[in-house]
Order: sequence, then structure tokens, then C-alpha cells
Amino acid sequence: MAASSFSQGVNLWEVVINPTNLKSKTLPLVSLRNQYSINFHLSVFSILALLLQFIHFTPQRLHAQDLVLLHSLSWFAFAPLIPDAIKQDLKLTPAQIGNSNVVALCATLLVRVLAGPLIDQYGPRKVMAGLLFLGAIPSGLAGTVYTANGLYVIRFFIGILGGTFVPCQAWTTVFFDKNVVGTANALAGGWGNAGGGVTFAVMIALYNGLLSSGLASKVAWRVAFAIVPVPLLLLVATSVMVFGTDHPAGKWSDRHMAIAHGNPKLEQVPEDGRTLARPDESKDDPEKKGGLADVQVHVTLPPLEDSNMVSELDYAVNEPLTLELALKIISTPLTWLPALAYFTTFGYELAIDANLANVLLSLYQSKTFGQTKAGYIASIFGLLNIFARPLGGHFGDLVYRKWGVPGKKYLLIFFGVSQGLLSLGLGIYIDSHHHPSLAVVIVLLIVLAMANEAANGVNFSLVPHCNPCSNGFMSGIVGGMGNFGGIVYAMVFRFQPVPVGKAFWISGIIAMAINLLISVIRVPLV
Repeated sequence: MAASSFSQGVNLWEVVINPTNLKSKTLPLVSLRNQYSINFHLSVFSILALLLQFIHFTPQRLHAQDLVLLHSLSWFAFAPLIPDAIKQDLKLTPAQIGNSNVVALCATLLVRVLAGPLIDQYGPRKVMAGLLFLGAIPSGLAGTVYTANGLYVIRFFIGILGGTFVPCQAWTTVFFDKNVVGTANALAGGWGNAGGGVTFAVMIALYNGLLSSGLASKVAWRVAFAIVPVPLLLLVATSVMVFGTDHPAGKWSDRHMAIAHGNPKLEQVPEDGRTLARPDESKDDPEKKGGLADVQVHVTLPPLEDSNMVSELDYAVNEPLTLELALKIISTPLTWLPALAYFTTFGYELAIDANLANVLLSLYQSKTFGQTKAGYIASIFGLLNIFARPLGGHFGDLVYRKWGVPGKKYLLIFFGVSQGLLSLGLGIYIDSHHHPSLAVVIVLLIVLAMANEAANGVNFSLVPHCNPCSNGFMSGIVGGMGNFGGIVYAMVFRFQPVPVGKAFWISGIIAMAINLLISVIRVPLV
């Protein structure tokens, strides 16, 4: 019996193609013998590369916002490598470190918004590689910084790398179908974010090794920056261009050819619909070289009549952005549903990453509880992205099968409001206890992180359904609003007195109010 349109999902090996648009209905995580798997893993590695680039710039003695920046926030956690290395070398004040964080966030916001239209015009693969190549330049120059102003300039241009999240999500949306796109987007974003936690240990070991070899601290951090991040960025960018592909149909310029009940570039599908092979016709095409155009991909093709939910997403193709189209998208309420939701969730995540270690230190500092311990406990929040964000995306796919796009919307609102309630409760608990229990605070933070990061995963399972012919522009708007939220929430924490219990409950009220407000925005049924 042929597989149902929505009976597919995460599949470690097999690719099941939707013949309507050539997208994969499964997520073959283990196999590397098809373009779907390779492009997925390249999108993940691209995020990992940018995170590794910034991991060794986590403040010495972990200045709260330093050690903990082990994931998405990593690109704006430039401060000192391990304890005070860069901070002492450049003689930075806490205000200058904070200013450099804001500069980096603003740069990333700008790049994310600009990357969206470029994706719709040229495709996510080229934009991804371009951002990685460009980001490698200021990364290579990081060791030439000797003043706070120089730090601001370098951090601004390194902020280019924070924009890679947008082509990452757009790339997976191009290759994976509506029944699994939430899981694909969330896995790519979540694994990339959490990967910073692993690379953090690598950079500490490298820095300490350089110190042990006799290098001075002010030299060691500069050498460490040159040894790993720059070569890695260039390697991943090159791999994206050599092994990645623009679109299931081949070149980005051929993307319209995929929207049909068949594709002239593919061999005739047998009557039983069991196998499909991509011919060896474009092996020498520089646009496809290194892709899977010259490798046979055997897949199961479920017949079209099994698709009982026909969506605009089935036939949507990215179109170049025009002024008229941009104004139409910006004026559409549907655009601001995921954008404002991401403002409250991802923005909150950035602010927590930047402040949680300092909060813990202010509450529990003692001879046995110092900055390093506070930083490692705080890092749990980011490391939960390994499974919390993917779970959110997967839940989005599950509810879509039964309740369509409205199911994704209400799931997003549920997690957003839950985050607000938990943040409100945490803030009240901290303010109402002179010595709040560390165990209780950690448990609340873990549950809060699960709701927050699951919401981020659900969000990018919803984004593909919003203005699907301008998915790049939409991804840029939503990603940029997440960064803007990080700036706003950071201001909330910055101007509240330690131990900032008030900042948590203010942030919770903001999240609940915005998520309840956007719940009235209508979405497509499918």
C-alpha cells in the first residue's frame, strides 16, 4: 500500500519525494547519498561554524553574559576568551563589553533582514556561502584589535555571521515538504545552536594548550582565533558551494520546473511509482558540480491522490522581491504573527543567555559558588536546544497533520504564553525569597527553557506557511525580529537591580501580552 502523504516523517535512510514539488517527505538523517541529506547537514555545519567562530570570545571568569553564550547568542558574546584574556588585554570596562554586544546584535539584525531578499533572488546556498566567506574576513582580523573602538568595528562585521541562520532555515524549507519542514528547520537551528556548547570545550582546551606551550595570554587568544575559526569558516563555505545544491530541481533558476506533476529532468517514473533516478546529464555543470545530480537516488513516490491536504506551500516558489511585494508582505497581519512571537521567544532566549550567569552569581556567590560554576549552570539553558527546539518543530508537524496551520499557530501561542507564565513565576519566586533555593531555580529554568526553545521550533514550522512565495524575506523578518527582541529584553535586564527578579516577571508579562494579542491573527487552513 502506498504511503499516505502525512504518514512520513523522520526517516534515517529513505527519501520519499513529493512529485508535486520534488521536496522530501522524510528527513533521512543518516544517509549522505542524496541531496536532501547533504544539504540538511551542510546547513547545520554552517551554523556550527559561525558558533565556533565566537565561542572563544566568552568573558574570562565568565562575566555572566560571557561563558554562557554557547549557542545562538554566541555571535554577540565576543568579550574575553576564557578568564579575562581579551578583557584584560584590551583593558575593557563592563560598559564597553555591553556596548560591543549591542553593536553585534544590531549588525546581525540588519544582515538577517537583508539576507532574506537575496535568498529569494539567488537561493539560500549562495547566500549562505557568501555570508560565511565574508564573515571569515573580519574573523581573520580579530587578532589585530587593540582598542575598544577596534572591538566595536570587528564585532559589527563579525555580526554578518549571525545572519547565516536565515539561509539555514530557508534552505531546509526548500528541500523538505510541509509534513516534515518543522522538524527539519528545528533540527538544523537547534543542533546548530546547541553545538556551541561542544565547541566551547574545544576552544578552552586550545587556549590552555597555547598557554602551556609558553605563549602569553594576549598572544594565545589571538593565535587561537586564527587556528580554528577562520579555516573552519572557509572550509564550510567551500563545502556548501561544492557539495550543496540550490534546489531539488537543480539550479535556482530552474526552481519553477519542480512545480508540476512531474519534472522533465527526471526519468519516467514506473507505473508502480516505486523508484526514481536522476540522470547523469549535468555532471559537468558548475552550478551542480559536487551535488547529487550524478548520483542515483532511489525513492518511494506516494501517488498524488494520497495528499488529502493541498496547501499553497505545495506549489509555492520563491520569487524575487519587488517594492510592491515587500509592502504587501509588511502590511499583511500574517507576517507579524511569527515575527512578534519570535520577538518574545528567541529575544528572551538571547537575553537570558546574556544575563543568567550574573543573576545566579548575585544570588549564590560564595567560596564554593563562583563565576565559572554560575556560567556552567547557566549554559544548560542553551544546551537544551539539542532536543527542546527539535521537539517543538516536530510537535508542529504532528499537530499540522490533524489540525492544519491553525494547529501550529495555537501550539506556538501555548508555548509562548507558557514561557511568560514561567518567567513571571520565576521572577516572583526570586523576589519573594531572601535566599531562593538553587534547586528550585534550576528546575524552573529548565522547564522555562523547554517552553521557550520549543516555541522557537514551532515558529519556524509555521513560517513556511506565511507568504510562502517569499520565504527568504519572511525568514529574514522573523529572524531579525528575534534579534530585536534580544535587544529589548536585554534593556529590561540591564536596568533592573540585582537580583533582577523583577526583570523576569516583566519579561513574562511582555511575552504573555504579545502572544495573546497575536492569537487573533488568522492563518491559512492548510
